[in-house]
Amino acid sequence: MLQKAKYHLSKDPLFVPILENIEINTFKDFENETVKSEVNVMTALIKSIVSQQLSVKAANTIYKRFLDLFDGVSPNATILLETDAEILKSVGLSKQKMTYIREVALFSQNNDISIELINQKNNEEVIKYLTQIKGVGRWTVEMLLMFTLWRPDVFPVADLGIQQAMQKLLKTDEKGKELIKLMHLHSEKWKPYRTFAAMYLWKWKDSANL
Repeated sequence: MLQKAKYHLSKDPLFVPILENIEINTFKDFENETVKSEVNVMTALIKSIVSQQLSVKAANTIYKRFLDLFDGVSPNATILLETDAEILKSVGLSKQKMTYIREVALFSQNNDISIELINQKNNEEVIKYLTQIKGVGRWTVEMLLMFTLWRPDVFPVADLGIQQAMQKLLKTDEKGKELIKLMHLHSEKWKPYRTFAAMYLWKWKDSANL
């Protein structure tokens, strides 16, 4: 799929220099049906919440401490809800994130968030369904779609890194709603491989020292 995505993205002259200078290797699981079928949606959402507004390194450290509370294994909803709040906070979770994680567990107890159900929904349906959970916004679900469900056509326009990369790519100083409008418009030509485009843009942004 990566080769198909590269060929499609190369039709955009603005993207060609990125393809010539950037390599990505994060798509090994896109076509692995076993990986896709074994996803634990509750666990993935919790990991995304931990990652909110943190560097990758800091998020990984806190998430590992969180798992260590449960012998290195992600807890089920019942065990998580029975865990004392102070214990959860002790691993570095803010009060807000701890609340959101509990909301995910509560939702999973009262609603079906099995991978079987999620796989029956398109991207927008997944976003609408999971953003019912307090603390789970569009960006969080988009990260789930991209990095856990390996959906190939997700473009997180609210992500700061993507916005910075698009400002450089489009040579624009636009911000806010006007920038997002431009991002939506330009990214139309990258369908159905916008997840790949985003991966390239993130890496390109970092290499370009934006």
